[in-house]
Amino acid sequence: MKPRTPIQQEVARLSERLPKLTATQRAYAFRHCFKHYAIKRADGTNICTECGHSWRSEHDLADTVCGCTCPHCGMKLEALRTRKSVFSENEYFCIITTCKQYQVIRFFFVKSRYKAGQAAEYSIYEVVQRWISPKGTTVTVARLRGMSILYYDLWAEYSDMEVRKNNKLRAYDINPVCTYPRQRFIPELKRNGFNGEYHNILPYDLFTAILSDSRAETLLKAGQYPMLRHYIRSSFDIERYWASIKICIRNGYTISDGSMWRDTIDLLRHFGKDTNSPKYVCPSDLKAEHDRLMHKRNKEIERKKLEERIRQAKKHEKAYRKLKGIFFGIAFTDGTLQVRVLESVAEFAAEGTELHHCVFSNSYFLEKNSLILSATIDGKRIETVEVSLKTLEVVQSRGLHNSNTEYHDRIVNLVNSNVNLIRQRMEAA
Repeated sequence: MKPRTPIQQEVARLSERLPKLTATQRAYAFRHCFKHYAIKRADGTNICTECGHSWRSEHDLADTVCGCTCPHCGMKLEALRTRKSVFSENEYFCIITTCKQYQVIRFFFVKSRYKAGQAAEYSIYEVVQRWISPKGTTVTVARLRGMSILYYDLWAEYSDMEVRKNNKLRAYDINPVCTYPRQRFIPELKRNGFNGEYHNILPYDLFTAILSDSRAETLLKAGQYPMLRHYIRSSFDIERYWASIKICIRNGYTISDGSMWRDTIDLLRHFGKDTNSPKYVCPSDLKAEHDRLMHKRNKEIERKKLEERIRQAKKHEKAYRKLKGIFFGIAFTDGTLQVRVLESVAEFAAEGTELHHCVFSNSYFLEKNSLILSATIDGKRIETVEVSLKTLEVVQSRGLHNSNTEYHDRIVNLVNSNVNLIRQRMEAA
């Protein structure tokens, strides 16, 4: 892509002046980007993947648990029991530096190839540069990349490093496995609160956020790192929560989980609570408060669903009364359990909602050859019973989530012993 804007043209010129990797940087990348193994064979032989040296160890079990050190090259190795002889890996290495007034993040593609008995082979080449101005404006310089929606690292090694468009697939948003420890930063980052800690945020995301967004800068300076992390990753409208966040900052309250706190604020707003009050926005136990409000909200949703179900159910009341009206009023008890016929479709809706089964959703009230009864104890629903009007036997009796309760056999026996009440109504009709 041909540089068009003044900043792109300047970055293109400066990119050519960046220094090449030093021998120290290359060695650091090769050492820290990959795990180094001692391949352990069945005959007790160890093979170092770094230098290819082989030896026998007298402490095989200890080597497996704690690793070992190659006696030839001194590399610390992890034990790996395998019959493979050839390994290859790809990783990313990062250097964070400055050039003129820009913060620059350089990414290198590192390849390794190990073959048992031979010294490791490494290669490294630069693939992406992210240039960030003091105002947070960014320019990307990168090599060509193969067209794929599944693989981002199909880099054309011998293509030129040129200014590229920031594609929507975030192919240039690389999370390197290793970053060079010697880093340089522009003074604007330090001015905006950055002290060298990334707080589990990608450097590019953190730098652009605090340089271009005053709210991100405030969150960083106030030590609200979880909220900052959530804000950067989720890109939500923070304006809706900013007043509450400022209340937290003024009261010295650290938001421990940005996503959970934000959900809590939404729930408080739903229930009409004052989201400018420290009492509500600074809970001592965020998770407990979130769960309490969530439970309350779920109960509200269930209640509304039940009301809607009952409203829909009223359309079938006349049909149900015509089918099963002759059985209305049938009820019996053993002193503890009370069993009675459901006398309205609305009761089917309530039964299915409370016990979380399909007696309502599957329209059992329209089944011609089934009679549905409810077994309760002190008004609490225990199981729903289906009796066949052909055989006058219990077809099924289901409790919460279609499970059998401890009263299951007792309920079935109680219904079977009172089926004469059903038979009498049928004969009378």
